[in-house]
Amino acid sequence: MHNMRTRQPPKWPCSMQNDLDRLSNLPGHIIDRILSYLSIRDAVRTSIISSNWRYKWATLPNLIFDKDCCPSSSEDQVVSRSKLVNIIDHVFVLHFGIIHKFKLSHKDLQAVTDIDRWILRISRSSVEEFILEIWKGQRYKIPSSLYSCKHLIHLELFNCLLSLPPAFKGFQNLKSLDLQHITMTEDAFENLIAWCPLLERLTLMNFDSFSNLKIHAPNLQFFDIGGDFEDVTFEDTNLLSIISIGLYVNVGSEFSARQTSSSNMLKFFAYLPLIKRLEVQSYFLKYLALGNVPSELPVACLELNYLSMRINFNDIKENKAAFCLLKSSPNLSELEMLARPEEEFIAKSGSSFWEENNHIDCMFHQLRVVKIIDICGIKPELDFVKFLLANSSALEKLTVKPATLSGGLELLKELLRYRRASVQAEVIYLDP
Repeated sequence: MHNMRTRQPPKWPCSMQNDLDRLSNLPGHIIDRILSYLSIRDAVRTSIISSNWRYKWATLPNLIFDKDCCPSSSEDQVVSRSKLVNIIDHVFVLHFGIIHKFKLSHKDLQAVTDIDRWILRISRSSVEEFILEIWKGQRYKIPSSLYSCKHLIHLELFNCLLSLPPAFKGFQNLKSLDLQHITMTEDAFENLIAWCPLLERLTLMNFDSFSNLKIHAPNLQFFDIGGDFEDVTFEDTNLLSIISIGLYVNVGSEFSARQTSSSNMLKFFAYLPLIKRLEVQSYFLKYLALGNVPSELPVACLELNYLSMRINFNDIKENKAAFCLLKSSPNLSELEMLARPEEEFIAKSGSSFWEENNHIDCMFHQLRVVKIIDICGIKPELDFVKFLLANSSALEKLTVKPATLSGGLELLKELLRYRRASVQAEVIYLDP
C-alpha cells in the first residue's frame, strides 16, 4: 500500500485572506473614499466584507440610481421597473445620515407615485444636488416637498411638470438649474428664476405652456436655451458671459407682424455688457433681425471673443443683423458661420449685401480663426468670405466646409483667388 501524500491547500486562499484582512482594517475615511467611486449596487455588496464595512454604505451622502444600480435586461419592462423601485425602497429603509446628492435616471423609469415618497424622504435631509430624469411616459408632476429643499445648489429636471406652491419663495442657495422637456406657466418660470438670487447657470430646453422668457438673474453667468418661444428679455443680467440660444421654429410672417418697429437686436444686448461667448442657433438670428436693425450696437461687445451664427445668407435682414454683431465685436478672435439654406431664394443676379458693404471700414484686428460650414457656393456666401478675408488683418485660418460635394473644386479655386488682408491667412477646404 503506497503512501498517500497529504494534499497541500492552495496558497491563494491565504493571500486572499490577507487581502480581506487589509480591506477590513482600512481606516474609515479610506472606506468612504472607496465607496464614493462605486455604484450604489456595488457599494451595498461591500457589506459582506467585514463588520467594519457592513453599514458603511448606509451613510453614503450621494445616492445615484441609474443604469449601474439596476442594469436593464431583456426582461419585461414592468418587472424591470418593479425591481428598480424595490432597490430604491430597500436603500432608503437602511440608509441613515445626510443625503447631499440624489440622482434618479433610468430608461425604464416612468412617472410613478413612488417618486413622491422618495422626494419626501430626501426633503428631510440637507440635499444640495437633485437630478430627476423621467425617460418614459407623461410628465411627472413635481411634489411640493421638493420646493422645501432649502439647501439645493444644483437642480436638474427632465420630463417634469412644475407648479410652484403658494408658500414657495425660491431656492436661496441654488446656483445651477437645468430644465429639459418641462411644462410650467409663464409666471411660474419668471418667479422661479427671479427667486433664485444666486443662480449662475441656467439650461432650458424644449419647454411648453410659456413662450415669453423674462430672465431676471443678477448673478447669471451661463445661459443655454433651445425651444419654441416668441420673446426673450434680460433684466439685470450684467454678469452673463456665455450664451447659447436656439429658436427651433422658423419666424414666420405672422410672428413678424406682432413685432413693432423697435429693434430686437437692441433689446437683446441691452443687459449683456460682459458677453464673451455667443452661439446663435437654429432661427434665432431671424428673431434678432426683427424690427429696425442698427448698423452697430450703441455699446460695443468688447468682451466678445467667440461668436457662432446659423444664418440664411439669402435673407437681407439676417445679413444686416450678422453685420451689426460683427461690427460691434472689435475683439472677436474666433467666428463660426453655419449656413441655413431655405426655400425662398433671392435672385442670384445683382450685388449682394456683403459685396455692397465690402468697402466699409470694418477691420477685424483680433480675428484669427474662422469656420464657414454648410455653404453651397451661392454669391452671397462667397461675397461674405471675400468680405472677411479683405477685412481680417490677423487672420490665421479660414476653414470652409460645403454642404455637398458638387462643385467643390470650382469653389476652392474661387476662394483662393480672393485678396487677403492677412499675409499668414491659410484657407482650408474640407469635404462634406
